[in-house]
Amino acid sequence: MTHESHITPLRCNYEGSHYQEAFWTTARRYEDLAERAALRKLLPPVGRRIVEIGAGAGRLADLYGQHEEVYLVDYARSQLDQARERWGADPRFTFVQADIYNLPFPDCYFDTVVTVRVLHHIKALGPAFDSIRRILRPGGIYVAEFANKRNLKAVIRYCLGCVKPGENPFGLDPYEFVPLNIDYHPAHLVWELRQAGFDVAQELAVSFFRLGWLKEHLSATLLARLDSSLQAPLARLRLTPSIFLRAEACPLADVPVDSSARWRCPACHSTGIEMRPDTLICLSCGSVYRIIEGVVCMRCDEGFT
Repeated sequence: MTHESHITPLRCNYEGSHYQEAFWTTARRYEDLAERAALRKLLPPVGRRIVEIGAGAGRLADLYGQHEEVYLVDYARSQLDQARERWGADPRFTFVQADIYNLPFPDCYFDTVVTVRVLHHIKALGPAFDSIRRILRPGGIYVAEFANKRNLKAVIRYCLGCVKPGENPFGLDPYEFVPLNIDYHPAHLVWELRQAGFDVAQELAVSFFRLGWLKEHLSATLLARLDSSLQAPLARLRLTPSIFLRAEACPLADVPVDSSARWRCPACHSTGIEMRPDTLICLSCGSVYRIIEGVVCMRCDEGFT
């Protein structure tokens, strides 16, 4: 496993967007309920610390009540401002602007990591999974959702000869249908997880009924109940547009852990961080990270001076 990477892949940035209102508030009610059903099945019943990476406005944060400390991480500070408005009154929550490839947390810090609607924006899965694995304790749980390249609709299109170059649902290569929107073959994604030090323990198929006609004529609650009943029994078919996985972090060899540390400097990777009311200061390299209206800004190109 390689903990550090020198590549600089592109990032998908929702800064300034109204993603929560535009995408989830109305037309995606069924998908929201179906994803919640899957998460309830996969999340550990209890835990000390959980982090959702790519948490956006905190759509799923109410599902993390079983953890003592909840960290919501996103690349866009404006999304975290919305999350803080919803959840900032709860002292269990910490809001962090950060980069999935360079997470500002010590090794083995979390019991659980969650990424939902995130991996389809990740071009470099290996470095992202390495970063996630680093912050998980041995035996910790990673719950991941990804966009499935070999979904039923794609298979039908392929059989009818109605596919674009690279769209073959049976090929293992990722399919980037528009910039930074990527479908992954399940076998390829599972392979990447194993390379990063994860054992995949459980899989669920999600969003069986993601069809406009069905969503117009049947209630979101009914569709979500039907979806939930099929998620585990039909998971092996891997035909839904969305797949959820529960993976366990394998032990890391020779990784010293500073149990007293809370932060890791994105610039020099030191855990010697001095916390002040409105800033975090790295005692090793002198980087200063701002805390702006309750959001800890630890993205290298945004947070430090």
